[in-house]
Amino acid sequence: MDRLLVMRSLVAVADTENFATAAELVMTSASSVSRHVASLEKHLGTRLVHRTARSVTLTEYGVRYSAFARRILAEIDEEDRNLTGLTSSVAGSLSIICPKWLGSLDLGDAVAAFSVRYPQIEIRLELGGVQDRAYAFVDSGFDVSFHTRPLRDSRMQLRRVTTLPFVLCASPGYLERRGQPASAGDLMEHDCLTHDHEQSWRLEIGGRRHVHRITRGAFTSNSYLALAKAAVHGRGIALLPVRAARDAVAAGELKTLFGGEHVHHRSLCAVHSPGARAPRKVGVLLDFVTQWFREHPMETVRDDAATGESHTA
Repeated sequence: MDRLLVMRSLVAVADTENFATAAELVMTSASSVSRHVASLEKHLGTRLVHRTARSVTLTEYGVRYSAFARRILAEIDEEDRNLTGLTSSVAGSLSIICPKWLGSLDLGDAVAAFSVRYPQIEIRLELGGVQDRAYAFVDSGFDVSFHTRPLRDSRMQLRRVTTLPFVLCASPGYLERRGQPASAGDLMEHDCLTHDHEQSWRLEIGGRRHVHRITRGAFTSNSYLALAKAAVHGRGIALLPVRAARDAVAAGELKTLFGGEHVHHRSLCAVHSPGARAPRKVGVLLDFVTQWFREHPMETVRDDAATGESHTA
C-alpha cells in the first residue's frame, strides 16, 4: 500500500464527499479512490467512511485520520517546495480570471493583499468571462482561473483553496408580509432570488440535506451583490455568500433564516494549466491565497430575534 497515495485519496474524499470528484483531484479513477480508502480501512482495522448510493461521509475515525493525513501531506508539500525553490522571489506578470461575484468579495481582497506582498509581480485580475471549457482561460492568456464548479478535465491542475459558506436571507418587511419559513419545505411558498437561473438549491438545514426545486423564481442575476439588493428591497428570499450578506444583516436590512445557519457550501478552487510543476509565480499565488483565507475565515451572521440586533461571530 502506497501510504501517501491513499492519504491523498482520503483527503480528497473528505473535501468532496464524492468518489468521482475526489478522483478528479488526485487524477485517477473513482474505483481506484474507493480501493485506496478500503485498503486504508483494512490496514487501520476501522471504518473511515460511510458509503451510500447517494453520498460518502466520514466516520468519527475518518474525520480524525483525514485531519492527520492533511497535516502530513501539507508538511511534505511545503518541504518539497522549499527544497525545489518554489517559494523563492518571483517577478513578471500574472493574469488571473474569476467570476464577478468571487472577485467582488473575499477573493478580490486576497489578490490585492498578494499584490502588496509581492510588488514585483504585475497583476491582471479580470472579473467575469469564465467559460465552461477547462482550457478556455489558458487559450485567453490567463495563468490561473478561480471558480466554484467541479472540474471535469483531469488534465488540469487544481487546488482547493477554501470553503465558501452561504446563508438564506430576506428583508424584515418581506418576512412580516409572507411569514418566516420554519422548515425547508416552507420555501415552496416563497419567492426565490436565484443566481444565474438556478433550478434548485442544495441545502443542509439542521444537519439534514434538502434539494429545494425553484418553483417561484422572482428575480435572477449573475451578481450576488444584485441579489442582496433585491432581497433588501423585499423581493424574496436569497441564498447568499456570507460576505455578500454580512453588511446588510448587520444593518438590519436583511434577516438570516434558520438562525443564521450556513445552509450551503461551495469549494473555492484554483485551476492552472497542466504540467508537472506550476510556475513559481503561480505556486506563490496559490500558497498566499490559501493562507489568506485561513487567516480571514468567514464569519457566521446571526440575528437576535428578541432585540432586533444583528452581529457576526
